Amino acid sequence: QVQLVESGGGLVQPGGSLRLSCAASGFTFSSYVMNWYRQAPGKERELVAVIDIGGSTFYVDRVKGRFTTSRDNAKSTVYLQMNSLKPEDTAVYYCNTRFLSDYWGKGTLVTVSS
Repeated sequence: QVQLVESGGGLVQPGGSLRLSCAASGFTFSSYVMNWYRQAPGKERELVAVIDIGGSTFYVDRVKGRFTTSRDNAKSTVYLQMNSLKPEDTAVYYCNTRFLSDYWGKGTLVTVSS
């Protein structure tokens, strides 16, 4: 079955960096677009970044220039490098893929606070 497992979250000070990972299994990872979403407390889940099968990326404006997503097809893993973190980046971060259905990991919590 499809599994997505996020890791790498934690507590970081404003201006700091974190690298999230999402290990995928149960499908042909290299053939599918991978997405990163986040959900802040009391807010709806929102798209953060997308990486397609060719490695092209898309970022929402509020993270553009600070976040970078990449993928390692040999390891079936997608990454989200987050730099210059702000308190408003505090959220649970999820990776996602969709084919026939939406698949989500359980998420990893990122807290940006001094």
